[in-house]
Amino acid sequence: MLETLLIVGLGNPGREYKNTRHNIGFMVCDVLASRFKTSFNRMQFKSLIATSDYGDRKFILAKPQTFMNLSGQAVGSLLRFYKLPLENFIVTNDDLDLNLGSIRIRPLGGSGGQKGLNSIIENLGTQDFQRLRMGIGHPPGQMDPANYVLQDFNKDELVLIAETLERAADAILLFSEKGLNAAMTKYNG
Repeated sequence: MLETLLIVGLGNPGREYKNTRHNIGFMVCDVLASRFKTSFNRMQFKSLIATSDYGDRKFILAKPQTFMNLSGQAVGSLLRFYKLPLENFIVTNDDLDLNLGSIRIRPLGGSGGQKGLNSIIENLGTQDFQRLRMGIGHPPGQMDPANYVLQDFNKDELVLIAETLERAADAILLFSEKGLNAAMTKYNG
């Protein structure tokens, strides 16, 4: 039997949010689905789901449709339904405190103010789960961070973001093959 991994990308549902900074987690899942030659073709526990057998693993890619602040509802239900241990789960999300284009993989930690992560921590009752954070940079001037994360990436940023998404997908695949430490060593530097 194949080992199952759950990869959850955080974002907001709806066309108006598709290319926003807050949806970079969804974008990583889209890159992985493309690599696996699968698509998000069903709803399960308030999430769009794509599945694929890849190597010696079964991947479940999930994009919660609950809006960012309620992501924990979907994630908790998926983990319980598939009876997955937390070490078989990684969440991908945006991070205002990282420079645009950087990625950081961590084995655990707080939410850092990211409301999707906060919702997952509250629902699971623990912060002991892997996360891959992608930098979206700081809001300019006095701009409200809540407005900034809902802005689309500009044309110049999209080139860097496309490369970042590919690196993030590579990091997740390395995590699946060789573990979290190998992924952190290669991609956190």
